[in-house]
Order: sequence, then C-alpha cells, then structure tokens
Amino acid sequence: MNDFIFSTTKTIISQVGATARIGEIVKPVLGTRILLVTDAGLRRAGLLDPALASLAASGIAVEIFDNVVADPPEENVLSLVASIRDHKATGVLAIGGGSPMDVAKVAALIAGSGEALPDVYGVNKAKGPRLPLVLAPTTAGTGSEVTPVAIITTGEAMKSGVVSPLLLPDIAVLDAELTVGLPPAVTAATGIDAMVHAIESYASTSANNNPISQGLARQALRLLGANIREATFNGQNREARAAMLLGALFAGQAFGNSPVAAVHALAYPIGGHFHVPHGLSNALVLAPVLRFNLPKAAHVYAEIAADAFPELASVAEPARGEAFVEKLADLGRDLKVPQGLHEVQIPRDALPMMARDAMKQTRLLVNNPREMTEADVLAIYEEAF
Repeated sequence: MNDFIFSTTKTIISQVGATARIGEIVKPVLGTRILLVTDAGLRRAGLLDPALASLAASGIAVEIFDNVVADPPEENVLSLVASIRDHKATGVLAIGGGSPMDVAKVAALIAGSGEALPDVYGVNKAKGPRLPLVLAPTTAGTGSEVTPVAIITTGEAMKSGVVSPLLLPDIAVLDAELTVGLPPAVTAATGIDAMVHAIESYASTSANNNPISQGLARQALRLLGANIREATFNGQNREARAAMLLGALFAGQAFGNSPVAAVHALAYPIGGHFHVPHGLSNALVLAPVLRFNLPKAAHVYAEIAADAFPELASVAEPARGEAFVEKLADLGRDLKVPQGLHEVQIPRDALPMMARDAMKQTRLLVNNPREMTEADVLAIYEEAF
C-alpha cells in the first residue's frame, strides 16, 4: 500500500432543516459578525429566510454578499474580500452551490492571511491563516464543502485552482431542504457531476490515491446511482435529496484527496468559454472520455460498475467496464441532459481552441488513466459534439 495523506472537513452536520438553526451552529465558530455569501437567485427564492431568521435570533450581525456568478472571476473574490474587511467580519458563511462556496473559501483565506490572490494559485501555495468558515451546499454536486480545492476563472476563460487544506471549512452543513426546489435539469447535471468526482477519484493515477478515497467513491456511487432519478423527477422527496447530498459529500471527500482527471480537464474550456454550468460541462464529455480510457481502465471501471448500477454485477469482465460507460451515457439520456456540445450552442470551429486550452490543465491530465495528446482531446470533443 502506498503512503498517503487524507484531509477533510472537521465537522459535518447532516440534518433536514438544519439551516433553520444555523445561528446556534455557527456562532461558536464564526462569532457575531458574519459575511453571508450566496447568489442573487437563492436570495430571491427565499431559501435564505430560515437561516437569516436564525442568525438574527442568535444576535449575529449579517452582511449579505450575493454577487457571486457562475464560473466566478477573480473580481468576485476580491469584491468579497473587500466586503469582509468593510464589515469587520469575524467569520464567513456560504449558502449556495459550488461557485459561492469556492469564492467564500478563497476570500476567507485572502482576508485572513493578507496574501495576494495570484500567490495562492496552485497546490499548497497558500500560507494562511484564513477566517473561520462554514459551508452549506444548495446542490448535490460539487462537494466543495469537503474539498481543499477552489476554482476561479482567471483572464477571459482560463480556470485556475487554489489547492490547500486551509480551504477546508470548519463545519459543513447538509440540509436537504436547501435542495428541494432545484429544477430537474440542475438536479440531474449536478448529480452526474458528483458521480464524475467519484469515478475519476477511484480511477485516478495520483500517487495519493488511497483506500479511504476508494471506499468513499464507491459509497458515493451507491447513493447517487440509487437516488439520482428519484431526486430529479420527484424533487420533493427529502430522503432522496438527503442521500444525494451525502453522496456528493462522499465523492467530494474522495476526489479532494485522490484528484480528478481528464473529464474535468476537458470540461473547463466548455464552462470557461461558453458559460455552460460545470456539472453539465462534465456530463457532456463524460462518456467520450471514459470510452477513450477503456484500454487502460476497463478493469477499474468494472470494479465500481455495480455500485452505481447493481444490474451490472452479473456482467463478466472486461465487458462490465464497457457496459458501465454505456450505462452512464444512458443515464444522461434518461435524465434529459443535453447530449452534444452543439446542444449548448458550442460551434464546431471552436473545438481546436478548446483542445489547446484543455491541454493546459496539466494538474488534472496527469491523473488520467490514459495519457492524452492534443489530437486525442480534439477527437473526444468531436465525439461529444
């Protein structure tokens, strides 16, 4: 067994309705002056109302930052840092999807340490300390509440990662009530995103691939595979929603320590250039990337196939690995996820540019089971088109 390091969030609270008592949960950690990070849509939908009532009842002064956008640019982070300092915040609470949580993580770091944003990009570049931080996801997808990773858009379309255990929050709060109102399309895409995290983590060639991540990835696939259809088409089912949140968290813990690979590398140019949501970007290239990997990873995919799709347990190897990839493709169609890059208005003549950009994601490509050239990436985009 190889040596490894496993890091995760210190405290995890999984409770339906937990945000209605968020004040008592966060006050001992975040103090009495909190910067609440979210997005405008969640605020308009009233999802924050129970949390705001609880924070007020706990005597906490709250400043709301709801300017976070998808694929958040550096300006989002820097504006939040300024708001934290203006409010003299003693801690940061994020209630939202991956973008608000990622912005909150980096801003809490910068505000706490005084480091310059460009200096913290990369693996273990951040020195800290960060401000106290609590994260509550509103989608079952990114797992950002338990990962030492935050992705920020730099320049016009390039995505850069901050990777450091300092980004792990003090508390993660899983409340299925926050996800009940998610539209089917968002539920499906973010759920597939979580499945990608588990699959890529399990198959990662990272030196830090480890038994804990592997076990979490498999448990994630069991929860996600068993509940994604129900959560998508019967979104009021709190039990299915809670299972999806926990599955996404397990997948986040897995890839936070055994990192993802080419699916994410190819997804980033889709989101960066064309503002396609991250989960959908992953879904669009998932099956083509896994088909490319089959010559090197069919046996690995066979090991986890029945976790997501129990009916595949009776399929013999090596066909089981191939069947797993096709089942994932079928799942996307069943959930009515767009099936081609052209369906999200990406022009074919953009594919070479996207392939060049994807090759810059060396942090991710190095973990892929099969080495990729730029020509390989272009061929995968062509298949996904």
